[in-house]
Amino acid sequence: MMHEGAKAVLNPPDAPAKGKSKKLLKKIARNWQLYIFMAPALLTVIIFNYVPMYGIQIAFKNYVPAFGMAGSKWVGFDHFTRFFESYYFWDLIWNTLSISLYGLLVGFPLPILLALAFNEIRTGPFKKTVQTVTYAPHFISMVVMAGMIITFLTPSTGMIINLLEAVGITPPAFLTDPRWFKTVYVLSDVWQATGWGTIIYLAALTAVDPGLHEAAILDGASRLQRIRHINFPVIIPTITILLILNMGGLLGVGYEKILLLQNPLNMEASDVIATSVYRTGLLEAQYSYSTAVGLFNSVVNAILLIVVNQVVRRTSENSLW
Repeated sequence: MMHEGAKAVLNPPDAPAKGKSKKLLKKIARNWQLYIFMAPALLTVIIFNYVPMYGIQIAFKNYVPAFGMAGSKWVGFDHFTRFFESYYFWDLIWNTLSISLYGLLVGFPLPILLALAFNEIRTGPFKKTVQTVTYAPHFISMVVMAGMIITFLTPSTGMIINLLEAVGITPPAFLTDPRWFKTVYVLSDVWQATGWGTIIYLAALTAVDPGLHEAAILDGASRLQRIRHINFPVIIPTITILLILNMGGLLGVGYEKILLLQNPLNMEASDVIATSVYRTGLLEAQYSYSTAVGLFNSVVNAILLIVVNQVVRRTSENSLW
């Protein structure tokens, strides 16, 4: 029988690791064209997403540009404590969550319904026209979109205001009443994004086997029954993945359109975490404090993404990982 020491010499512990490294190098050499093709995208992600993480440290310092990151004083979690204890903390959380949940509740199902409806319309000028009309708002820039909303809802001169007055309805102050801000924001977002959001569901619906519909028709199934029992189950994995991604960005309400529609009268309902970070970081030059608030926002989004993904993974077969 071979001595254990001799076995260790003949089969060193790092032999499997070296074997895996050689296999990996051979695989890279064999598919070098694919790796070169992938390199620009990988470098872009590293440069613009990972390298800037070096700056996160200023959230834990009293950052002074003249001293730089290394020379600025370390203050630990003072900026986070200041944010949590601020009088507007819960207002920012509530406004951000309410706008996100409102948008998710209204905007998430509509692309699904629209895609199912488009799928039932055969090729023809009507389908192409409707698709073009619903897709077009996606290509309008945020600044132009905000300008259109303000123009439509301006008191006494707005198109929608005049239409409401023409039918005998007294229009509310859409742009200045805090109670209407979230509705205006969400419905305008639905108008801009719903048509474009149907594309991914239409792509998923191409996987439906036409033979299933033919068999269902022979069995006497109605169109609604076929949509419910054939089309809808096919897009459930896509729905699940997109829902997880949307939940992961629950606190990630963008500031662009909110900032363009915001005014002192609707600030009560329109001030969210993103606009607070913009105001304190860029306008008031409180770089460390705004970085701490932004880091808190990102961490909460990451936790939500992980938690929702794990819940979905345990309750179904569909998840991000």
